[in-house]
Order: sequence, then structure tokens, then C-alpha cells
Amino acid sequence: MTTLLSPSVPAEVGVAAPPRRPSRAWRVLGYAALGAAGVVVLLPFYWMVMSSLKTNNEVFTIPVQWIATDPVWGNYADIWSKSNMATWLGNTVFLSAVVTLLQVLTGSFAAYGFAKIRFPGRDVLFLAYIGTLAVPWQSYMVPQFVMMTKLQLTDSLWSIIALQAFGALGVFMMKQFYETVPDELLDAARIDGMSEYGIYRRIMLPLSVPALASLTLITAVTTWNDYMGPLIYLRSPDLWTIQIGLKSFINQYNAEYALIMTGSVLSVLPIVVVFLAGQRYFVEGIATTGLKG
Repeated sequence: MTTLLSPSVPAEVGVAAPPRRPSRAWRVLGYAALGAAGVVVLLPFYWMVMSSLKTNNEVFTIPVQWIATDPVWGNYADIWSKSNMATWLGNTVFLSAVVTLLQVLTGSFAAYGFAKIRFPGRDVLFLAYIGTLAVPWQSYMVPQFVMMTKLQLTDSLWSIIALQAFGALGVFMMKQFYETVPDELLDAARIDGMSEYGIYRRIMLPLSVPALASLTLITAVTTWNDYMGPLIYLRSPDLWTIQIGLKSFINQYNAEYALIMTGSVLSVLPIVVVFLAGQRYFVEGIATTGLKG
């Protein structure tokens, strides 16, 4: 007996219908919304760059001059002579590089232990460690400062390095990625006689380049933009970072609007370059660390 099938009913049960693609009008509308959001985000940065190429009187003119018709490139030379910009940038680069290196190393190493090595109390210890993310820094800021004072690490770059060398966020991110690596791959390496250190160095690290790039970028940006930590621990002007240095420069030259914008551009430009260089790895790492195999 022949059964007639309705055209609207799939012939094979269990076969999913292909996903519907959005119409052209919706796609155009989506791109337009993303473009408008991008303009809103980039507009303050563009205005800051243009203001750094103007004179003080032109910065806050009404109506706003969105294009510097006569760029004052001398502002980028004056900022170096009127401030310790080289010292501030050098300290910030040093702190960002060292803290980022240590956080990536300690975070990835601890994440490997939590993800791939079984030991008593592992899950409880991991939850307790991740739970520190919910504790605001202001709640333990004073005891932390007392501890650094007793260790005689205040007023030195090593105080910032010691406090920021470990991060629970990095451990969480790397653990999420390591759990996507099949255990069979590690078991095969163990059967071949490879140690846990060798597995971590020769297998896990090469496979986790996108996640490491994401952690590197997040840590570098956070350390570069940190204001409270250097403000509390770095009292000598020779140890100031770019954020503390710019604050002191604004207090001293509060009417030099163009130079203030110039210093702001110099403080933002290095991290923008780093982000643009690692954007592809950052997006890939964020996507993969949210998956669990």
C-alpha cells in the first residue's frame, strides 16, 4: 500500500532541517547596527587623537572641530620634555611584561593540575580558589598592604609583581580550555614514559596557544591600566607608572589640554597596538575556553 507524504513533512524522521538564513534586509540592518556601535565606541578615541594635534584654545571650541586643520605635531615633542614620560612608560612596560609572563605561567600550570591530574580535594580546592574572584579587593586591601610593609616590599616594583603574579581568572580560563583536550592523548603520552611536566610543556602548551593569547592580552591590558595598585605601593616618582604619572601631569598642567590629550594618546596607543595584533587569537581563545568536551 502506497503512502503519500506531504511536501511539508520530511521524508526521513530524525533529520534536522537546514537552518534558515536571515534575510538580506536583516543582515543589512545587523551590519548597520554594528557599524553604528563601532562609531560610538571609537568616537571618543578619535576626538582624543584629534585634540592632541590642536592648540589649547582649539580643544574645546564650539562647534567641535572634528578634524585638525593645522596639526600641531610639536605636542608630541613637548610632552617628553615637560614630563617623565619615558620613565613612566618604561615602568609600565616592565610591570606589564613581568606580571603577564608570571600569570600566564602560573595560571596555565595550575590549570593543568586542576583539569588533568586527580588528587584528593581537587574540586573543593578549585572552587575555593575560584571563589576569590567574588571577593572585592577593597575588603583585603589594608591587610595586604600591612603584609607588604612587613616584607619591606612597599615603594618598589616588586610589590606589584608579588601581588599580581597569580590570578584566579587565568586558572579558570585555562582549565576550561584544557578540559577540551582528550584524556586519551595524555594517557598515550604517559604510556610512552612522558612525565607530567613533559606533557604540560610539549603537548598542552602548544595546543593552548589561542587560550594563552587571550590570557596574555587580558592580563597585559589589566596591568597596564591599573591605577589603585601603583597609587598605594609606588610612592617614589621614579617608580610611577603611566597612569600615576599622567595624573600628576594633569595636576601640574591642568590648563594644557592639548598636552593632556597627547599624554593620553601615548598611554593608550601601545595597548591598542597589542590588542589589534592579537585580536584573532583573542577571539578564538575566548570562544574555545567556553567549550567543554
